[in-house]
Amino acid sequence: MHTLLLHPTDVLFFRDGRPMGGASSGHGTAWPLPNVLDAAFHGALHRANLQGVHGHNHRVGDETRGEDARRFGSLVTAGPFPVCTQGAAHTWFFPRPLDGGVLMEKASTLLQPILDEGRGNSSLPAPLRYATGSTVPPSKESLAAWWSEGAWNAYLNTPPRDEPAGRPFFKRDSDFSDAEHTYGIGINPDTGTTGDGQFYSANYLRLREGWRLGAIAEALDKDFRDQKHGNDLLRAALDRTANTLVLGGQQRTASCEFSQTPQPRLPLPSGKRDAFPQHRGRFLVKWVLLTPALWPVIGQHQGGWLPSWIDHTDGQVMLKRGDQRRGPKEPRDAWRKRVQDLQSVDARLVAAVVGKPLPVTGFALAHEAAGRTDGGAKSTHVAVPAGSVYYFEAASEQAAADLADALNWHGADRSCSTIRRRRSTLMGEKGFGIGVCGAWDFHPASL
Repeated sequence: MHTLLLHPTDVLFFRDGRPMGGASSGHGTAWPLPNVLDAAFHGALHRANLQGVHGHNHRVGDETRGEDARRFGSLVTAGPFPVCTQGAAHTWFFPRPLDGGVLMEKASTLLQPILDEGRGNSSLPAPLRYATGSTVPPSKESLAAWWSEGAWNAYLNTPPRDEPAGRPFFKRDSDFSDAEHTYGIGINPDTGTTGDGQFYSANYLRLREGWRLGAIAEALDKDFRDQKHGNDLLRAALDRTANTLVLGGQQRTASCEFSQTPQPRLPLPSGKRDAFPQHRGRFLVKWVLLTPALWPVIGQHQGGWLPSWIDHTDGQVMLKRGDQRRGPKEPRDAWRKRVQDLQSVDARLVAAVVGKPLPVTGFALAHEAAGRTDGGAKSTHVAVPAGSVYYFEAASEQAAADLADALNWHGADRSCSTIRRRRSTLMGEKGFGIGVCGAWDFHPASL
């Protein structure tokens, strides 16, 4: 997988689904969601006009629309994340875990589940069993929103990639970006004249000197062959578009730089895989999101904050254990049947710390082959924000290891060289649902 650094050539505009007008500036300074980065790479692939690319059908129910009409299905992305490029070593930053904070200049856990078997002191929704409580006195001091890879590894008690990446740093939004406010005039795209409600106000995001947007991406096509780049669509496309991406709204551009030195590990914090603590025979594993996740309503399962792979009645994890990779010549139906027959991980969700929901939306252009005769706004989804924490009790040491392998972004791969787990039901290929595992313990006052 490629590690890339994006350098904006101007201010950037990332708005959510809330309207712009009057006193609302559209919230254009929000940190971009993963689907924005994915759309930028998709746009670069289309602008490059690559030939001989594998296409696939688009089906809606039993109806096939557009024979081999869609391309670039191999593109997978993650990010963007703030990256400090000052100095010899680049430092990547990730959203703070919501149960974490800084004590004595060290990454620490501030919230812990409270042992209360009867759930008598809370009104928790099913299937949660334990509320969480703070281990430090209340304070009005705001916490740093971004932790470096080293701080995350210290919080998770996992080894970093190397010594420079293991140094803990804590940053706020104002440390690497500024918000710029300006006014504009709306233009009717059909007539080219001033539109109704022509004046609007907007906020723009400007990165400070020495900071970049970090991205991880891969697009290997089985049919494409380039004389210089082989089947690597990303390198071929960016080579033909002068390493330029159109990022976010208002056609803002950014230059894209590939990492010049191959990294044995991706610059993401690695998750814990074993040696989890236990309480009364149950092994304690927590999973923390590095990126937002989307879990929609599926039947009786209401989704939202609760992962789709958790039984909404009793908290049982429904993820499978064992080898789920499809063999090179294994028929798709046989592979699905084999995975379906695998045993589920013996673990249950017992507590959670979830942040405020994030609206995820966008705009779709007209596409006849896909059945969209008219363009328009996409459906708005509500995402669980990065940093949210889910606490599990596993039935055995092996079950805890199986759960960690199923939830860590690197799976059971100790080289941590590729993203193998994306636990978002929607838009996982766009970078949603990437997380890491750590250990947890009960609040000391409740033991």
